[in-house]
Amino acid sequence: MKDALGSQVLGGTKWKRFALVMVPTVGIAGAMTVAMANGVLASSFAVSGQQFKVSADQLDGQTFVQSGDVIVDANGVPHAVAVAGIKSATISNMCQSVNVPVLGLGNLTIVLKAGGGGTPVAATSLVLDTNQVDADATFTGVTIGASAGDIASKAGIQGFEKHTGNKDGSTTPFGAGDFGQVVDHAVLTGVRQTAYSTTAGTMALKGLSISANLNGKECF
Repeated sequence: MKDALGSQVLGGTKWKRFALVMVPTVGIAGAMTVAMANGVLASSFAVSGQQFKVSADQLDGQTFVQSGDVIVDANGVPHAVAVAGIKSATISNMCQSVNVPVLGLGNLTIVLKAGGGGTPVAATSLVLDTNQVDADATFTGVTIGASAGDIASKAGIQGFEKHTGNKDGSTTPFGAGDFGQVVDHAVLTGVRQTAYSTTAGTMALKGLSISANLNGKECF
């Protein structure tokens, strides 16, 4: 059997508590998403190096792609990440949170919620730099060890590129010899993720709610 990109696949696979290195990473975008009307990122941005958390009851996505990389933040500190791209996804009960240190006061906790009440968040061309994802997942059409450059050219996910190692956040296309993974269709439940950055072509957030509190409760 072959997948949507014409590569040989392993069929339907179910994994629990999967590791970043072994399977395509998935992720969810929120308040830190850069949304461009035509689904094309206008420019690259330096990454702060501040991690944020995202949780969701369920993510249903089409065409997941991934490769490993190192991202250098605005202070010149390197971080090992899995660069993941998702062509389209719906996300139920999404929550995103980040703790920002405030001198003498602890943390400013910012929480974004959307996609509840039976109307999930809808997103296209999600690209993530993430270092941890936990979930129960069912994958259909799995290819591991493909060329990341070949995957990127066939999947057509805007922004799925590797980092140049510069502090400005610039990227460059994956090469033919870069390791890659691809999944045709994935359904994940109980998603818990930490990441350094997320971008998206478009994102519709039904029932959006944003709160800010000192030393508040994060998504998990």
